[in-house]
Order: sequence, then C-alpha cells, then structure tokens
Amino acid sequence: MPVTTFEFGEKYRYQNGFGSYLETEAISGALPIAQNSPQKPPYGLYAEKLSGTAFTAPRHENKQSWLYRILPSCAHPPFAPTADGPFKSDKPTDPAKLEYIPNQLRWDPFDHDDQTDFVSGLHLVAGAGDATLKQGIGMYIYAAGKSMDDHSTFYSADGDLLIVAQHGTLDIRTELGWLLVRPMEICVIPRGIKYQVHLPSGPVRGYALELYQGHFALPELGPIGSNCLANARDFQAPVACFSEDFGATASEGPSTYTITVKFNNSLFQTKQAHTPFDVVAWHGNYYPYKYDLGRFNTIGSISYDHPDPSIFTVLSAPTDHPGTAVADFVIFPPRWLVAEDTFRPPWYHRNTMSEFMGLIAGEYDAKKGGQGGFMPGGASLHNVMSGHGPDAKSFEGASNAELKPALVGKGSCAFMFESCLMVGVTEWGLKMCKKVQEGYSEESWGGVQVHWKKPDGVSANGHLL
Repeated sequence: MPVTTFEFGEKYRYQNGFGSYLETEAISGALPIAQNSPQKPPYGLYAEKLSGTAFTAPRHENKQSWLYRILPSCAHPPFAPTADGPFKSDKPTDPAKLEYIPNQLRWDPFDHDDQTDFVSGLHLVAGAGDATLKQGIGMYIYAAGKSMDDHSTFYSADGDLLIVAQHGTLDIRTELGWLLVRPMEICVIPRGIKYQVHLPSGPVRGYALELYQGHFALPELGPIGSNCLANARDFQAPVACFSEDFGATASEGPSTYTITVKFNNSLFQTKQAHTPFDVVAWHGNYYPYKYDLGRFNTIGSISYDHPDPSIFTVLSAPTDHPGTAVADFVIFPPRWLVAEDTFRPPWYHRNTMSEFMGLIAGEYDAKKGGQGGFMPGGASLHNVMSGHGPDAKSFEGASNAELKPALVGKGSCAFMFESCLMVGVTEWGLKMCKKVQEGYSEESWGGVQVHWKKPDGVSANGHLL
C-alpha cells in the first residue's frame, strides 16, 4: 500500500505540495489582498517577513514567507546564555570536540529517557562543518519522555532540522501551525521557525539531521521522468493556527513564555509576556512540512544488477557541485527484487561519501538483526572510504538464494544520512552513550570466506615488460 497505516490517528488538516507557494488564514480576511505589507494589515495584525534565503537568491531557490501576527517576533528582552542543554563545551556532545576516525561503527539501540523533553533529549552523535559559516551538518539521536512546557518554545538559527521518528508520536506546534509526526513519517523544520514538541503517546526516540547550509530539495529525476521517488503532492504543510495570550503591549501580559534558541551550537534564552504562537495567517514557500515514507515510489532493476542506492533518495541538500550533496536522506523501504543472475543486496563498497544509517522498524536485508546486530533505534556510520557491505552470513545467503521474485523489507524501513563531508563523532557517540558495538567489524566481516580458486593449469598474466 502506498500509504502507511498508523497506530496513532491523524489530528490535523494540511496543505499539500513540496516547495509550493501556499497561503492559509485561521480567520477569514486576515491575509491582505495583492500586497504583503499594507499600511494597516487586516484586524490590527503586524506583517513580518521570514526569509530563508538571501533576498537576491535565484527565483527557483528563493525561500520566504509573510506572517501576519498579533505581535512581532522582535518584541522580547535580550537573550542570555543558558547552562542547560546538550551543546555546552563541558558536555560530551560538544561539536567542537569531534573525533575523526576511519573505523566502521555500529551502535545498539539508544536508550529512552523519561526525564527529558525534546530539546534536552537531543544528542549530537556526529557532524562536520561550522554553523557560523553555514557549512556542514549535525547528526542526532533524540530521546524524550515528557512534553515541552506549554509556555516554552525552541528554534535553531543554525539550520534546518530533519526529524526521523522511530518510536512514539511527536505532536509539533510551530508558529505556522501543527504537524503530527509518527514512526514512518519525517518532518523538516526550517531554520528560525519556533516550535514546541508534545508527546501524546508517551516516550519517543528517533533520529535527526541538522543542515547548516541551504535547504532540502527533491532530487532530480533525469531519465526516470516526471514522477517516482517522493512525489511533491505527498508533502504536507500546516494550516494557520494561533493563540491569544497577550497584554496591552508586548511587555505586559498575564503569562511568561520562555524562548530558547540554538545559536552556533550554544543555547540562549529569553522570556516574553506574550505567546509566540500568534500567527493568524501566512503565505509563502518557507514553512515546516512532513512526509509519509510509505508513499515513496520505489524503483529498481527489472533486468540485472543492483543500481546505486541514490535511487532511494527522498530529499537532497545539494552543494555547488552538481550531483554532490552535503546531505541526502535515503530510505530502504519494502520493495520487490527481481534481478536475474544478480547479487541482490547492496554490494561491498568504499565511498567518497560518509554514510550514517538508522533503522526505523523491522530488519535490514543486508545486515543481521537481533541482539548485537543492526536493530531499530540503533545506527551505524561508515565514514569516507571506510569499506562496508553485507555481513558474512548475509553474503552467503544472498549468493546461494533461489533467484525468484522476492518481497524484501516487509514491515521494515532503514534509512541513510549520506554526506560528501568527512564526519567526526562526539565523545557521547563514542563513549558516553555506551552503545558502540566493539566487535562490529570482526563479527560482520571477520568470517567472510575465501571462495577464490585459481583455475587449474592457468598462469597469471605477467605485468612486467
């Protein structure tokens, strides 16, 4: 089925389309007609422009939205550094202390944490680059057991956040409206947009990738044509929804709201006397969105050989070099394999790209599952030019399997964050989480058998003149 059957039912209405220019109003007439910043916007609202790119970015890349809100975002006291959160220099997730190693790494499922909310439950596992230069990425595990406070909100000035739900439901309130994100759904919250995460089904765990440069796009399809992979119409964006909690001025109000910002991988906070969720209407193409991975239109070989895994790309964040991404989000969903005379799992590989993999559910067809294997909620990292591929058991099984049409991955979905960057690992990722499988390499490939047999009576061709 091209739609996931979710245990937790949908709650919200959405607008559809990827990168579309959308408009929505919670009160009819709140959007001005034909202009963006009238002298007096409807109903006494303030017009505020939210720019996700430079003003003069090419039209096909330009990202911006106009918000019509009760009070402007600038109406708050100064921010101050906070000692809370995972990004301080004395914390094991400090991005300034990344360790770059060529070893293959795999992690057991990461622990749940009933004591944290979404922000304090973010753990930087690996990354590269510099948020101040708007270059690079950060790869996270999140684990949380409680909702964010109703009077708190968070945003990142460092980049867009791609969230991959693995366990539990995220009920995300953003300035632009609500998104319900369940396992087998992803969402992207762009740089600068404030949000609040609630946990309606209990503890949650999942993965996230922060993109310091540019924005995600749908991959080019080339000779595939005009459809397949992730289709634009299947992405969903929120409709406007607002609260009324304010006083006569921005500094007067019955409530106090804490605003936390991630700024150069440090957290800062301020408190204001009015709700940040006061956007009555908005229009533009810079907004949060979600996508059901069950709608991905998988393609593959119907003759022979296993194509490059780029055919499974959902979203891509391109660099200035065509065809090379600072981050690709790739999935390995249920699919039919029919190739003849072919080793059907992914082949052995050394890659100029780094590959961080996670498992949302089920079992990945190229790696054993179960205790000590590749399990839901765990992860692996194969860095630049680090050899990887099927473990010994998977290789033997695929090499000797009867090659009839086979549905693989039913009830399963693995994914990959792939990057052209060499990725460093945090102290938390290497040591403090205590989830690294120390025997991963030996257990996976130490038992790979030698099948080579030199043909009888044949001499090797000489290489000397």
